[in-house]
Amino acid sequence: MTLDPFTLTVVTALVIIVSSVVYVVGILLRKDEGAGRVWGLAFLGALVTVVCYLAWTVYPEAWWAVAFGNGTFVGGTGCLWLGARRFNERPMMAAGIAVAIVSLGAILTALAEGPAGGAWAGAEVMFPGILVFATLGTVETLRGEMAADRNTRALAFVLGVEAVYYAVRTVAFFAVGPDDEFFLVWLGTNATGILASVLSIVAVVVTSVALVGRGHLDVARGARRLALSDDDVLPEVSFAHVLLDMCARARRRSELVGVISLRIDDLPSIATAFGTEAASSVATAFRSVVRGFAPTSAFVGQDGETGLLVGIQPHSVADARRIATRIRRGLFDELSGVVGAVIPIVGVGIALSETNGYEPSELVTEARVAARAAALRTDTAVLVAGEP
Repeated sequence: MTLDPFTLTVVTALVIIVSSVVYVVGILLRKDEGAGRVWGLAFLGALVTVVCYLAWTVYPEAWWAVAFGNGTFVGGTGCLWLGARRFNERPMMAAGIAVAIVSLGAILTALAEGPAGGAWAGAEVMFPGILVFATLGTVETLRGEMAADRNTRALAFVLGVEAVYYAVRTVAFFAVGPDDEFFLVWLGTNATGILASVLSIVAVVVTSVALVGRGHLDVARGARRLALSDDDVLPEVSFAHVLLDMCARARRRSELVGVISLRIDDLPSIATAFGTEAASSVATAFRSVVRGFAPTSAFVGQDGETGLLVGIQPHSVADARRIATRIRRGLFDELSGVVGAVIPIVGVGIALSETNGYEPSELVTEARVAARAAALRTDTAVLVAGEP
């Protein structure tokens, strides 16, 4: 059975309208905030898009409906990207302005062509706009908190498929034109309608599950975020969650955050030379001293077998260096008598958001690299990532 374009348009409209209404009603019932509301705008945009296209199909004299449908199509895809940014607690202002400008551009371009523009009025702006926002959305779902949530992987797939499809569609539109047989068969209204229906259903399910799952995970992770060992050192998982929260809050306020990495990589050598009991004493003293000399507002976390991480909010680079230097001096004072005359080699590295950004994993990685480099140098006690 072959569906004519009008029938397929109606079916696509029904699928997207029902999906959008289901999602929006779910938001109202759950009283979602943040990412849920932004994604709600995306589905409302999809609803308006299909209504506009359907109106033009039924009443060809309503040519202006194509323009507004194009704009809401671009804006809806952009809101999927914005929702992912909100989920990851990333800045929204500049991204939101970009979505608004491109969406308005898609509308004005189609309106400028007038009734003669037909079905493809403004496509030269709409297609690239959808491509860019779908690509950005795919990237955003694969980073930050969304990358750690398995429930959001299908959204990356949805946006990735949309990005690939519109990449091919954009190239074909400019290369062979919308009247070419290849374009009409594989990239025309029928193919797009089928793809839009499938992706809309998947997107509704995925975003709904992601929001519900995030709420459950927040409750389940609450205890782990506050878990402490007997010496007030956070397990690695707990430290990662606390650092993620701090970086998200600091990013919104443009505040400086940092991670100090401290390592005693010769601990195995101490165990070989003086025995496991001596190495254990050094490790215990190491944890106690770092916690004792770190600022009250700082949080300390385990970093493998021989390292510790300290999350700080210094006033400046110099303040961060003073904090790290104070901890290092405390370590040498306290550890010098633990294993006779042997003083462990302690590497201390700092990574700061003003140089390395607000991604927690990047801060931790750069701090570790700086700590290992500091342990090998004799000309500096503390090494700041990014400094020579």
